[in-house]
Amino acid sequence: MKRTAILMTGLALMLLVFGVVAQAQQAANVAGNWELTQPGRNGPQTQALTIDQKGDALTGTLKGAQGDPVPLTGTVSGNNITFTVKRQGRNGEVVIEYKGTLDSGTLKGTVMMGQNSVEWTAKRSAT
Repeated sequence: MKRTAILMTGLALMLLVFGVVAQAQQAANVAGNWELTQPGRNGPQTQALTIDQKGDALTGTLKGAQGDPVPLTGTVSGNNITFTVKRQGRNGEVVIEYKGTLDSGTLKGTVMMGQNSVEWTAKRSAT
């Protein structure tokens, strides 16, 4: 009887540990419409960020004040998010990689703009 009780307790602890690990690795829900703000030459620039999420895969668009929305692709792992957009630059196509984390409902991260790392934030928008 003692042996069965010890075995059952051990099994219950293993299931609890596996459940905690599985939940910790679950991707955060970042799908939806966001207002992304980052510094620009003439002050803060705001862009409309739309994210569609299937598991840990991200697609969507990023639309600035000038021009059409550009497609994005990326991933989310836990609360960490990474996505890239391709824009036409003076010398051809430029790939821009955004990295960030979801913290208290806000996305915060960095993006390389030329040789400079720029901080960005995004808050969910009503649209």
